[in-house]
Amino acid sequence: MAGFFSGVSILSFLSCLALGMLYGWLLYRGNKNLDKKLQYGLAALRIVVVTTIAWLLFAPLIKTLNYTFDKPVIIIGQDNSLSVGQVKAAGFDQKRYEQNLEKLRDKLAGKYEVKVLHFGDQVADGFDFKNQGKSTDASAFFQKIRDEYTNRNVGAIVLATDGIFNHGGNPLYSVNQINAPIYAIALGDSIPKRDVLISNVNYNNIVYLDDDFTVEVQVQAFQSDGESTSLTVSQNGTKIEQQHVSINGSTFNKTIPVKLHAGKIGVQKYTIQLAALQNEITTRNNVQTFYVEVIDGRQKVLLAAAAPHPDLGVLKEAISLNKHYEAKLALADDLNATDPSKFDLIVLYQLPDVQNISSVFLKKLTALKKPVWYILGAQSNVNAFNQIQNQVNLSSANGSVQEIYADFANGFTSFNLTDTDKKQVLSFDPLLSPFGRLTVNAGATPVFNQRIGKVSTQQPLLFFVNENGLKTGYLMGEGLWRWKLSEAENEAPQSVLNDLISKTVQYLSVKDDKRRFKVFTAKAGYDENESIQFNATLYNDSYQAVNEPEVNLQVKNEAGKVFNYIFSKTENGYQLDAGTMPAGNYSYVANTELGGKKFTASGSFYVNALIAEYQQTTANHQLLNTMSKQSNGKLFMPENLLKIADEILKNENIKTISYEDRKYDELINMKWLFGLIMILLGTEWFLRKRNGEL
Repeated sequence: MAGFFSGVSILSFLSCLALGMLYGWLLYRGNKNLDKKLQYGLAALRIVVVTTIAWLLFAPLIKTLNYTFDKPVIIIGQDNSLSVGQVKAAGFDQKRYEQNLEKLRDKLAGKYEVKVLHFGDQVADGFDFKNQGKSTDASAFFQKIRDEYTNRNVGAIVLATDGIFNHGGNPLYSVNQINAPIYAIALGDSIPKRDVLISNVNYNNIVYLDDDFTVEVQVQAFQSDGESTSLTVSQNGTKIEQQHVSINGSTFNKTIPVKLHAGKIGVQKYTIQLAALQNEITTRNNVQTFYVEVIDGRQKVLLAAAAPHPDLGVLKEAISLNKHYEAKLALADDLNATDPSKFDLIVLYQLPDVQNISSVFLKKLTALKKPVWYILGAQSNVNAFNQIQNQVNLSSANGSVQEIYADFANGFTSFNLTDTDKKQVLSFDPLLSPFGRLTVNAGATPVFNQRIGKVSTQQPLLFFVNENGLKTGYLMGEGLWRWKLSEAENEAPQSVLNDLISKTVQYLSVKDDKRRFKVFTAKAGYDENESIQFNATLYNDSYQAVNEPEVNLQVKNEAGKVFNYIFSKTENGYQLDAGTMPAGNYSYVANTELGGKKFTASGSFYVNALIAEYQQTTANHQLLNTMSKQSNGKLFMPENLLKIADEILKNENIKTISYEDRKYDELINMKWLFGLIMILLGTEWFLRKRNGEL
């Protein structure tokens, strides 16, 4: 601590001292009752008190200096991945390496603050020489340094790794963001070894039933010129494909397309294997397993009609353009023999018809809860139509028809139509609609309203009704073929009609999920170093989310072993972190009970095996050398790693930093001064009183 006074402050103090001396002289100058020594002592007390009080009125500042010393932080990062453990240079002594790395830490700890981290698929504190990391993410290591040591005096980074980084970003970008030299310890072997491997498999996670799909397999080989191997593909343990692979060149790289067929619904396990060569460094990279979910994605749409009509061709063409939809046409007698339960959407084109041909089919349909799209026309039996559904009523119909134009209804948001699409539809020729008084339930959502001539009405032309999750569509007119001709006349670049029909079919066929108990994983596929996350939602009779009951979960692996879990409760639902699981295909069943009712939900997921650490066996010492030079560091071999301490000690840029903290306080804030003044005044008063002075 040090006091700081400016020139003005010194003059002020001298003025206060003069005032104190004047006050003491005036008070004691003519006193003859006090002893001379006591008189001088009391005068001195009064001078000190008055000077101090006067000086405090100027509020002088006291400067306090504090010094903080920040020793350099030396961060040691040790690669704990599988690649470091599986490939070692000739003469490498693992035990000696571990001991020397610990000696380096202890040697540096005498002068510096040393922080030790190990990294692989995650970053953690301390040394770990088990080498079990299934991937190497050096960018995460540097990110941790940035997060925790941004405002610290980072002196140097000691990085012990083989330079094989297969996860996260390129560590070269991270080096530029950390102002510290990197002293790299080059592990592994930079000389390519004899090996054949699957370096990558490119595939789609989801394919549709009965589709052919291609898997691209990238095969690499080192030091195997003139050799040959075979590529075998198995599905759920059964061999389905085999190809011969000839290797030419000491460094071989080839992408082999494999065409497969999705013939079975569900998660399919595919295994790709390369036949091993003699004296390979490892065969762990000769096999790769992946999972493909095969789904029956095609929605089946039935076009039901009593007789042929040009509109049916327009509808079938538009529906078939979407590969996820399959349209089937059923007419007259074929219609009554058709089972409507096998279809996801039924289009009743002018059914019920005036000749009542479809009565048997309609009886089957009435017993089912299927989404239906009614299209009315001149051949529609309006009275029968009014009876088989309760959302629309067309009364006073006399069998005649009228021309109806489309007029876009504002507020429709169930699917998107551009302004260009709307304008084009408005220019289409009219449809023919049964004449009558139309009554529609208030819950209907219109896409287009009816326009008769130039008069716009609020009567809907194309509209939807959603009743308890079951969707129904209505088109109150025939003549879609006219709209098709209008498009051709206008030479539209894209068919708005096809888009409108496709979106209508999609909207009607997609089912609302009204299950009261839902359990699902965050995603269908995980890597084996990822935690499996489950979420669950339970609804009461009013379809409000609740979470009072306990939810149990059973997970079963391919071998039939069952793992039991209990969900944790969140604000309105349930959550479960099941941790990591070995590679394989899993199924799960969740159970709970609410209001005396039991609820069950099931599903599946798969875990991919991580083989990234086996896909590159040649150490990348060139990258480590670049990182070291770029950061003004140096590359060391493992046997010389103790020399890193000497390099750090002689680096003049790695030094302790002193931080000065200046603090200014007003003298008047020091409470002890008031106590001192009171003591001095009290002492003076007591001595004066004792000697008979007032």
